[in-house]
Amino acid sequence: MENHSPLPVGYSAVPPGKIATVVTCLEMLVPPAFNNAAAGQTSDLKIERWHSPANADYRRLFRDVGEQWMWVSRLVMADHDLSSILQDPAVEVYVLKDEDRTLGLLELDFRTEGECELAFFGLVSDAIGKGAGRLMMNHAIRTAWSRPIRRFWVHTCHLDSQPALAFYQRSGFTPYASLVEVLDDPRLSGVLPRDAAPHVPLIGG
Repeated sequence: MENHSPLPVGYSAVPPGKIATVVTCLEMLVPPAFNNAAAGQTSDLKIERWHSPANADYRRLFRDVGEQWMWVSRLVMADHDLSSILQDPAVEVYVLKDEDRTLGLLELDFRTEGECELAFFGLVSDAIGKGAGRLMMNHAIRTAWSRPIRRFWVHTCHLDSQPALAFYQRSGFTPYASLVEVLDDPRLSGVLPRDAAPHVPLIGG
């Protein structure tokens, strides 16, 4: 990731209309031993490669999975920029399906030589806590390390699901950096509904 100037010690004011989040960067330098036993009812779940998704279809799933966690980057990205990512052969998008219903999104980014970024990983709300996340993570780890990489990495933030950080660590990722990100509150601009992410205070609107 890019180098950033350190924050001063003490409190730093967040401008009106913005939100701040603490980002934790994690990496995996060797593949872990796999936990094949995904808890819960996962026998009907399948992970499928999603080749060349259309922007609108991708954003629909991105919103279904991430709205409650303030996922916004791909919603505000210019269409041509998003298309260039989704159509890049070094970017692999997978979906978790239960028959005809799509429950999860997994995106692996191999565009940096020798690395794979777990760019997006998430489930719709009613699929959380039933073993589907472990099933999808095991697939992500196997797929990433089936390529000639030296490093598999991910970042998460405190706006995400509370168990996410511990889940990544149990999966074999180790924290290596902490950042603070300040961004426009997407609920004030209408990108997300005002009742999205109720665990994040809405200030200034």
